[in-house]
Amino acid sequence: MKTWQKKEASKENILHLSKKYEIDTLTASILARRGFSSGKDIMFFLEDDLRYQHNPFLFSSMTDAVERIMQAKDEGEKVLIFGDRDVDGVTSTTLLYQCLRDLGIDVSWRLPGKDDPYGLNEQAVNDFSAAGGTLIITVDCGISNVKEIALATEKGIDVIVTDHHTPPEVLPESCVIINPKTADSGYPFRDISGCAVVYKLARALRFAQSRDYNAEYCLFGISVSDDNSHIKLECIKVKNMIAVSRFVREFSADEKSSVLEKKVLEAAHFMSRAHLFVWDMKSTAKKIAMVFGSADAVSAIDFREEISKVFPQMKTLSLRQLRPLSKIIRYSDSNLDDMDVFFNIFVSYMQKKFEKEFPEFQKKEEADLQLVTLAALADIMPLTNENRIFAKNGLKSINEARLRPGLQELMVNLNLIGKKISSTDLSWTVVPSLNAAGRMGQAEVAAQLFLSEKAEDRFSLSQKIIALNQERRELGKVAEEYAFQTAKDSIQAHGGKLCVIIDERINRGVSGILAAKLVQLYGVPAITVTFPDGDFAVGSMRSCRGFDVTKFLDRFGNLFVNHGGHTQAGGFSFLKSDIDLFRQKVKELSSTIELSLDTEDILQADAEIPLKYMTPKLLDLVDKFEPYGEQNPPLIFMSRNVPVIDARVLGSSEPFHLKLNLDFGATKWPALFWREASRLNSEFAVGDDIDIMFQVGRNTFNGTTTPQLILSDLKKSAQ
Repeated sequence: MKTWQKKEASKENILHLSKKYEIDTLTASILARRGFSSGKDIMFFLEDDLRYQHNPFLFSSMTDAVERIMQAKDEGEKVLIFGDRDVDGVTSTTLLYQCLRDLGIDVSWRLPGKDDPYGLNEQAVNDFSAAGGTLIITVDCGISNVKEIALATEKGIDVIVTDHHTPPEVLPESCVIINPKTADSGYPFRDISGCAVVYKLARALRFAQSRDYNAEYCLFGISVSDDNSHIKLECIKVKNMIAVSRFVREFSADEKSSVLEKKVLEAAHFMSRAHLFVWDMKSTAKKIAMVFGSADAVSAIDFREEISKVFPQMKTLSLRQLRPLSKIIRYSDSNLDDMDVFFNIFVSYMQKKFEKEFPEFQKKEEADLQLVTLAALADIMPLTNENRIFAKNGLKSINEARLRPGLQELMVNLNLIGKKISSTDLSWTVVPSLNAAGRMGQAEVAAQLFLSEKAEDRFSLSQKIIALNQERRELGKVAEEYAFQTAKDSIQAHGGKLCVIIDERINRGVSGILAAKLVQLYGVPAITVTFPDGDFAVGSMRSCRGFDVTKFLDRFGNLFVNHGGHTQAGGFSFLKSDIDLFRQKVKELSSTIELSLDTEDILQADAEIPLKYMTPKLLDLVDKFEPYGEQNPPLIFMSRNVPVIDARVLGSSEPFHLKLNLDFGATKWPALFWREASRLNSEFAVGDDIDIMFQVGRNTFNGTTTPQLILSDLKKSAQ
């Protein structure tokens, strides 16, 4: 029996959100019930402009990485990209390879072979050294490869690590690391995919082609009180569109001349060696004269004149007048001043300037974001913060028929062309197909799909990937038969907190999928271990109910040869000869596992919809909250006293499902209720009124798309 809930949301809070962010009250109520109340959170739900993503140069090591790669370009060095075998690794490899190739760099790529461990391996380092290579860039891996990176250093090979996995206590040395999860990354959002990290590197490399790269700009402003008794001088130093430092000095009329002179000299020093901009030089000149003794003492460009060439509406406006017009100011949860407005306008201008100077980069970025979208969904990244900006733009270009090569051929063969594509479609159809290549030991097939320049080759490769996915499914079914025989006994043996399946018959390529299936069925974390050819055992772990996989695996100490992953999923390997030690350690650690309550049977309504408001326009609201996924599940609505016009059982060989026709007054809605055929004529019948919990979706058949409901649960309405 499922429990129905609808979180309370205060009317005052809903009206506040509606007014402040200029949204309808239904949207505001859903945001409130989902716990999104900060301006920053709401911004990523309401906006899709790439202007709102985080600047790549916020990574503390980004400039070091860019400089090393540009050095490789200038000196004609050989560069190797080493990725991972899953979707995140393949898309990361593809994105960076195309970026470096376009910049004229001598670049090659390599992915782990069928029996290779996760991450950079010694064989790859030795092979690259023998070929005369001097720079390795790891993508979606590398943060745990201390030994392999040390080997590369010994051989005179520099390494740049781009990764997003949880870092170990000991990090690789003598390399550049770009990982949002390291303590000193400088990046404001931890939970981006490996492909998103690479996308940031690509954006930084492209910006490095501009004359504005590494140039220093200073935004300068002076405010004076009405009685001229108080002066405030502010400067913001900007480099690569980042506010790298800020200078504020305040003056009062009764200060000693020596104190005033010191502050003026400090200001002059701060502004030196930078291109200086002011907003409205005409009104600023008098204030400059008051502080520096002469209006000519400060040589600056009138930025308002400059930007009015791009945005004419700004020509006569002051920064104070622009404040209420700034979306970034609106979404800020702190009090921002006129200089903050100046900085945000300056960044927008620089971005427009860059786009105009390099229009070809915009098309490449659109193709990149389709890869970033796939990676975010494949690696179950939370669809919050800038991940929403990535996925919105990726989905938009896919649905506007601007599919990147490789993805287009794959979607043709998956019969996805001609329908509106959602994040769910990608997660359940495209991602598993691409993942199958790596799981079946042929990750290079997926990379070749995206990199091949011939359409006929891409078409053939997409068919091969679909065949590999079918083969993977068959192996998965076989593995499930082995696992289900012992799963319940294993859970009992581990205190009801963990399921551990160790079986050499499990194909390595489906171990992670099998672990996820066990989690889904039994509601506890699961570990699967198998023994591919060689001296090693290989395992996968999947989590649920708030359990942290990486912290658990870290507690195995030196038993593992390598391990890594995320909070929800991880992988590891150890020597076959240590299998008994592994069993013992798992048994010991399972007693320490703490799991939160299982919420699987709780249905949380985002909004209750009266019958008269149940129109196809509700799809617009559903689309507004796309993309759906981790930390942003599909919207669930509730309606009461809905008449059942018709009901029939679907399926000939397995009649499990129900198709209903429901009467909402002006609109009649078809509704599907999966695997609940037994409830017809036992819990309700045609002619009854029912209360329903449901999602709103689309059904596409023979090129025609119609709205439909997917029921999560129903109850016969109270009389």
